[in-house]
Amino acid sequence: MNVEERIELFKSQIELEKKIVDTAEKTTKNIENIIVREMILGIAMDSRKHESLLNTLIALHEKFALIDEETTDQLITNIREHIRLEKEAINSYQKLLDSLEDEKEKMIIQFILKEEVRHHRFLKLLHKRFVEKITFTGEDYWDWAWKDVEWGGGS
Repeated sequence: MNVEERIELFKSQIELEKKIVDTAEKTTKNIENIIVREMILGIAMDSRKHESLLNTLIALHEKFALIDEETTDQLITNIREHIRLEKEAINSYQKLLDSLEDEKEKMIIQFILKEEVRHHRFLKLLHKRFVEKITFTGEDYWDWAWKDVEWGGGS
């Protein structure tokens, strides 16, 4: 499957995810049972997340703005804090899970814990793979602007 076909597939999946969200919202509009309502809305939130991830896949094949040094510094700080908070959530959910006896409660906390572990790993990967790779530093700009100039810094 070539890039254009994949992008079209991603776009059609985005539309499908939007329909899932709409259906979930319609389904829960008049449901007073908070357990059923919140579980269905939780699935809808995942579909919104899927939509965001599919948009990311599309963006990987398009030109996107590079991140300047100042923004990168703030992004790195924020991602590190997010990683720290996810780790804190993992630890607290693990302690909670160890203390629970009710199987329904355990099932939901286990699900949340697995997602928190996934979030933690993903943020670490994001930091390593993307933030470090797409940062456009002053040195990068200097190289780009002057590298090939005859009297510049080129070799």
